[in-house]
Amino acid sequence: MNSERRAAWSWAFYDWANSAFATTVMAGFFPLFFAQYWAASLAPGERTFWLGVASSVSSIVVMILAPLLGGLADRKGLKKRFLFIATLVGAGSTAALHGVAAGHWPLALGLFTLASIGFFAGISFYDSLIVNIAPAAKLDRISAIGYGLGYLGGGLLFALNVFMFQKPQVFGLASGADAILLSFAMVGIWWLLFSLPLFRHVPERPLAQASGSDWQELLRTFRQVLGMKPVLMFLGAYWLYIDAVDTIIRMAVDYGVKLGFDPSALILALLLVQFVGFPAA
Repeated sequence: MNSERRAAWSWAFYDWANSAFATTVMAGFFPLFFAQYWAASLAPGERTFWLGVASSVSSIVVMILAPLLGGLADRKGLKKRFLFIATLVGAGSTAALHGVAAGHWPLALGLFTLASIGFFAGISFYDSLIVNIAPAAKLDRISAIGYGLGYLGGGLLFALNVFMFQKPQVFGLASGADAILLSFAMVGIWWLLFSLPLFRHVPERPLAQASGSDWQELLRTFRQVLGMKPVLMFLGAYWLYIDAVDTIIRMAVDYGVKLGFDPSALILALLLVQFVGFPAA
C-alpha cells in the first residue's frame, strides 16, 4: 500500500474508532443506564432535564472553543495534537464511566459531558485533516469511506456490547449492569486503539504563518465573516441543523422510553440503523 492510500485509510479509521462512542454510549446505553442505574432516585422528568443539560453544555463549550483552537491549529500545524488531546479526553472519560457506582449520577453526567466535548471537538480537527491526505477529486470518496467505516465499526462493537448485556454469564459477568459498565471501558479502549493509525500515518501540514498574534488573526477572521452574509447564514443554519441532529441522537432512546417503547426494541432498532447505514454510506 502506497503512502497516499495508507494515509487515506488511516484517516478513515478514526471514524471507525470514535463512532463506538456515538453508538454504544451516546445514543445507546448511557441514556438508559443513567435513568435506571445512576439516577434512578430522580424523577423521570428530572433525569431527562439533566441529560439535556449535559448535551447543551458540551455543545456550547465546543462552539466557544472551536473557532479559537481551529484557527490556532491551522496557523501552527496543531491539528493532530489537538485531535490527540480531544481523543484522550473523550476516550479517557468514557472508560472512567466503568468505575462510577450506582447512584453517583453527578459524576456520571460530568464524565459523559467531558467525553462528549472530546468527541465533538475531535470531529472538527479530524474533518479538517482530510485535505492533508486527499486531492479535491477524491474528497467525497474518502469522506464516504470514513462514514461507512464509522457505521460498521460502531455497529460491530455495539452488537458485541448488546450481546454482553443480554447474555452476561457467557462473558463471566454477574449481571447486565456489569456488562454495560464493561462496555464503557471497551469503548474507551476501542476509541484510542483505532485512532493510532491516524496519528502515525496522516501528515500534518502547517500553513504559512500569518502576521499578527493568534488573537489578532482570530479577530480579523471574525470581521471578514461578519461582512459575508451568505457565510453567516450558512453558519447559523448549519449550527441549528446539526445541533438538532445531535439532540435527536442523544435523546431518542430516553424519549422513546418515556413514550412507553421497550428499551430492548429501541436498542435493536439503533443497532439495525448501523448496518443499514454502512452500505448506504
